[in-house]
Amino acid sequence: GFRCQWPQGRGSSSLLLGTKLTARKCGPSGNCTNMAIELHRGDLPDGVDFGDSVAVDTETLGLNPLRDRLCVVQLSAGDGNAHVVQLSAGAYDAPNLKKLFTDAGVSKIFHYARFDVATIRHHLGVECAPVFCTKIASKLVRTYTGDHGLSDLSAELLGIDMSKKQQQTDWGGENLSPEQLEYAASDVLYLHRMRDELQTKLVREDRLDLATACFEFLTHRVTLDLAGWSEQDIFSHK
Repeated sequence: GFRCQWPQGRGSSSLLLGTKLTARKCGPSGNCTNMAIELHRGDLPDGVDFGDSVAVDTETLGLNPLRDRLCVVQLSAGDGNAHVVQLSAGAYDAPNLKKLFTDAGVSKIFHYARFDVATIRHHLGVECAPVFCTKIASKLVRTYTGDHGLSDLSAELLGIDMSKKQQQTDWGGENLSPEQLEYAASDVLYLHRMRDELQTKLVREDRLDLATACFEFLTHRVTLDLAGWSEQDIFSHK
C-alpha cells in the first residue's frame, strides 16, 4: 500500500510539472520505504537510465487504441521509483521515449503487452522490442487459476495488495492528482519482481522458449488488432 506525503509547500489537488512526489511504500510486514514519483510532460528528460530492463504501462481515455488517445506513460527501473510522462493530445514527438522503446538492449516489461504495445505503436509510431509480458507468462505457468490480473499476480507472487481505485478515471486532464500519480506508479513498481518470479516458473515447467516465442509474436498480433481483427481469432476453425 501507499501513504502519500505532499511535496513541501504544496497544498492544492494538482501537481506542477517537474514535481517529485514522495510517498511511503509499505509491504505486508509493515516495513516502509520512500518512493519517488517524478512527473514529466511531453517526454522523458535526457539522461534517464533504466538499465537493461524497464517496466512500462500506459493510461488512455479508453480501451480502443484507434479511438482513445494515449495520455500517460509510466516507467520504472525496478528500483522502487517511477517516472510518469504526461502526454497532451496529438503531442507525441517524444524522442527519448521512442529511443527507449526501440532499444534492443533494453527489455520492456508489460502486463498485458498486447494493449500497451498497440497503443504505443499507434500514437508514438514505434515498435516496442524486446518485450516480456507478465500476463502471457502467467497464463502459461499459472494454469491452476483463471485469475491473471495485475493485482492477482501481485497478491500471489509478492504478497502485495494493489489498489485499483483510480483505474477508471479521466487521464486526459491538464493536471494529474497525487492519487492518479500513485496509481500510475503502482502499475510499474513491481513488474520486475513479477517477471523474475514468473520466469523462474517458466524455466521450471520448461516453457520459457514458448513464452519467448509468444512475446516475439506480439508484434504480429498487434498488427492484426490495429488492422481490424482484434475480436476475431483467425486461427480458429470457425
